[in-house]
Amino acid sequence: MNIHYQHQFAVRRGMTFVELLAVLVILGLIAGVLAVSFAGRFARGKQEIARTQLSLISQAIETYRIEHGEWPPMNQGLSALTTPQAAPTASYFLKPDQIRDPWDQLYALIIPGPDGYPFEILTYGSDAQPGGEGEAQDLSSIRVRD
Repeated sequence: MNIHYQHQFAVRRGMTFVELLAVLVILGLIAGVLAVSFAGRFARGKQEIARTQLSLISQAIETYRIEHGEWPPMNQGLSALTTPQAAPTASYFLKPDQIRDPWDQLYALIIPGPDGYPFEILTYGSDAQPGGEGEAQDLSSIRVRD
């Protein structure tokens, strides 16, 4: 009687194919929910980086104006703040990657800016097109904290 019981226990120790599939489906659902959650946070993180860069570039442009008595020329745009137009020792100097948004597009500089502002710096978001929502939302130095 004891041998039969041990044999029956040994056969039942493993999982059936259906149980294994159920566990895999549950793990897949959990992974999917986490992936969507992390993707949303990653997109918001890129927007925060862009807002910070907009503030940094705005400060550099203001410093450029103070030192040169004028805004950067439109034909140079933001490249006036970086090499080869600006020396790394200039107080307004930015590294070339600092004038690119988190989606690897150049920030746009508009002089004069809208509504009486002297300038505007903007990024068109992940789609690189005017307009959009979410990660594709345009961000402007004028409304940097919206």
